[in-house]
Amino acid sequence: MCLAEKKLEVELVEERYWEKDADFLRRNPAGKVPVLRIDDMILTESSAICEYLEEIHPTPSLMPRDPQERFEVRRLVSWFDDKFHDEVTSNLLYERVNRKIQKAGYPDSGNVKAGAKAIKYHLDYMAWLLDRRRWLAGNEMTLADFAAAAHLSSLDYISDVDWNRQPGVKDWYAKIKSRPAFRSLLADQVAGFPPPAHYADLDF
Repeated sequence: MCLAEKKLEVELVEERYWEKDADFLRRNPAGKVPVLRIDDMILTESSAICEYLEEIHPTPSLMPRDPQERFEVRRLVSWFDDKFHDEVTSNLLYERVNRKIQKAGYPDSGNVKAGAKAIKYHLDYMAWLLDRRRWLAGNEMTLADFAAAAHLSSLDYISDVDWNRQPGVKDWYAKIKSRPAFRSLLADQVAGFPPPAHYADLDF
């Protein structure tokens, strides 16, 4: 999303990181995606990659200039990539999709229930933020919005987001969803998991 928003061309390569391929582990010993290669330089960790791209391609800006506002963006990126990921994404997406792809057995119903409960809290928190701001971290769209949208898009793909719970969050996601940078993501599909009809519908 960050690359697309900045209109930077990139070749996307599927990486089955769970297979722990030796060549992949040489590129990123942490065994995680994404990994971005620029010439002979290897970049890892999504937030670090996005901030690097922001520094070398500052237009359009996805980070505010004010230090306090920059802190809020970083705080929310961490919120979604750590707390939201651990409490929601790993319990819903990983159980329903990743286990099947990785041939790791059936979903753990306890984890799925925990994720379904936790996402309500996070949607309510997002609504609280959006009641006070135009976007999640302030009055301009930032990397915080992209971090949140990335998680919610993957969960929306498996119909695990109750968009009727918080209309303000639904409106926010519709704005993100309608951006040209988001369209390639909406066109992507996971083999064996067809998305619901509303997934790529810009008006839900």
